[in-house]
Amino acid sequence: MPKEQLRYDRMVETALRGVVREALSEVAERGLPGNHHFYVTFRSGYPGVDIPSYLAAQYPNEMTIVLQFQYYGLELHDDHFEVTLSFNNVHERLVIPFGAITTFADPSVNFALQFQPVVPAESAEISAIPPRPTVAERKDEAKPSDSDDEPKRGEVVTLDAFRKK
Repeated sequence: MPKEQLRYDRMVETALRGVVREALSEVAERGLPGNHHFYVTFRSGYPGVDIPSYLAAQYPNEMTIVLQFQYYGLELHDDHFEVTLSFNNVHERLVIPFGAITTFADPSVNFALQFQPVVPAESAEISAIPPRPTVAERKDEAKPSDSDDEPKRGEVVTLDAFRKK
């Protein structure tokens, strides 16, 4: 019988998604202060994502939106947020589950978070669906893994790309 272990990786993911929720909540109530603006990248095919079909066709895997100058009606819900953005001068309503978010960044303060998307059936208990390969994994793709039987360990994510040089 396998021993159950505390899933710190899931606890951290939940806590960090709470940071995104709180940042969006403050902006929904008060607007964006100063030079703050957000880049939100999400899986466009994730269950519950509601975007216009032409955007889904243009971005079948992932899409990044920017909340800066022209966003309207930002609303937060328990498991998703909604916002209206302008695409080619046409206002479109987007519905994005928090579980679909893969990256959240505020470049004005060099802040960024990267996530593994949540499996929808387990949204209360965060679990990674097949993640996008990291640069190191893409290089090693052709090599077979010696330890396929070992459980997956947490990954270290670097935020160097968002730091001032």
